[in-house]
Amino acid sequence: MKIIIIEDESEIADGISTILENAGYQAEIAYDGMTGLEEIQSGIYDLVLLDVMLPKMNGLEVLKSIRKDGITVPVIMLTALSQTGDKISGLDCGADDYITKPFDAGELLARIRARLRRPDETVSSSLAFADVRLEQATFRLYGKEKSVKLSRKEYQLLECLMINNGQILPRDMLITKIWGYDEETEYNQLDVYISFVRKKLKFVESQAVIVTTKGIGYSLEVGK
Repeated sequence: MKIIIIEDESEIADGISTILENAGYQAEIAYDGMTGLEEIQSGIYDLVLLDVMLPKMNGLEVLKSIRKDGITVPVIMLTALSQTGDKISGLDCGADDYITKPFDAGELLARIRARLRRPDETVSSSLAFADVRLEQATFRLYGKEKSVKLSRKEYQLLECLMINNGQILPRDMLITKIWGYDEETEYNQLDVYISFVRKKLKFVESQAVIVTTKGIGYSLEVGK
């Protein structure tokens, strides 16, 4: 798998390159947005790690350009910007995920693996958090003694929360991930599905709880 790192800070770019190469990936670096765009357009990369603040052409402009051209390569935004609005802007422009600097190497590699999975690739059949397990093949949620079937959107919502457990996921991000860019989905529709998933976590008697951070979003935590 070949990954392009588009990052203007050489120390950060070199560090990411080392992490990727140690994990078995091929890594190339572009230090400005214009060069990065040309590299992506070559079509030789399996994934893009794209910084937001870049010389010549910023990361959002690069992202808009490739999506306009129909280039579907997975893009993970790398940003030092912690404001929710900046993350949402990246997702709205077509990013598949984002990660805020500084980040843990293990988290970065996990997010890359998630984006590089192919539909026919053999992957772990379940996700686990706290005392529950989510079966990917059957959409079933298992507690210690009980299990329950989830709808597709319930599954997608809980899967996203489990993969990013402990992190507050913005409401707009969850809507985009589950309903897509083209559907007009109201916040109350997300709230309804959050309520459904909460009830199913309660049904299987899990300690895992979905925490609401008012005005921002939701996170999956271990209840006290």
